[in-house]
Amino acid sequence: MDIDYRLAFDLAPVGLALSRNRIIVDCNRRLCEMFGASRELLLGQSFQLLYPSAIEFERTGSRIAPILNHRGTYADDRIMKRSSGETFWCHVSGRALNQSAPHEAGIWAFEDLSASRVVKAELTAREREVAARLLDGLTSKQIGKTLAISHRTVEIYRARLMRKYKAANTGDLVSRLMAG
Repeated sequence: MDIDYRLAFDLAPVGLALSRNRIIVDCNRRLCEMFGASRELLLGQSFQLLYPSAIEFERTGSRIAPILNHRGTYADDRIMKRSSGETFWCHVSGRALNQSAPHEAGIWAFEDLSASRVVKAELTAREREVAARLLDGLTSKQIGKTLAISHRTVEIYRARLMRKYKAANTGDLVSRLMAG
């Protein structure tokens, strides 16, 4: 039996996108449904369209490039933005097609986590980044190194998150972030 790879790509149960220099060159139905945008609207657009802010788009690109360069793959949970403006937690994983030029071309998978993890509080770009790393189980020092900020700055953002989520401690905060 011959497999129709175009049909398999289009009907995959996760959002898929092919990219060149962080521009969407192809995507499947699930990605369009997830972000609430037509294929025609997404094709030729920068992935920045799917981020809550331009700052997060730039920071993420800078952070993942060396990892893609080294390993060829990258994955994390992050807050993304639907075309309606609604933010949601999303698991993003990808592979660079040319490891020495990680943004040149890639394939990316997006899994909507909003059924199990809801974005409750209004968070700043940096708070979203710190929250995502807390959910990865990183310490303040590890988060600081990952985001290229001091661990004391991370602690300030963690304290802000704890106030916004009314958490008693970091464990409680992580639990509240996971529950939504």
